[in-house]
Amino acid sequence: MSDLLERLRGRGWRMTAQRRVVAEVLDGEHVHLTADEVHARAVAKLPEISRATVYNTLGELVTLGEVLEVSTDQRAKRYDPNAHQPHHHLVCARCGAIRDVHPVGNPLADLPDTERFGFTVSDVEVTYRGVCPNCAAA
Repeated sequence: MSDLLERLRGRGWRMTAQRRVVAEVLDGEHVHLTADEVHARAVAKLPEISRATVYNTLGELVTLGEVLEVSTDQRAKRYDPNAHQPHHHLVCARCGAIRDVHPVGNPLADLPDTERFGFTVSDVEVTYRGVCPNCAAA
């Protein structure tokens, strides 16, 4: 059983066939699928699943805090099931591929008090941009 499915069952989330398939599609490391990609993969497993059901399920998972909604540039939102382990993202500027990265250090501590402008900072998102090996080779 996937980590996401285990977390959802632990929360007592009603596990319909459609919800289970969406959770299964999101399982794995470095998963950052668009809603359309989730739908296409879900249809391969459960042909009768609708696009609306996929979108609604993704929205519920984000609201529950079990999936992160990742936006990079002007591209489609992507859904990251790695919601419970702090991480940042490495994004290819050409194809949009995303990888989870875990740099050493504390980015919250790297922001000096003089640059906080009185804010109480509670979270930080770092996005590293570059060109992936596939695009660099092309």
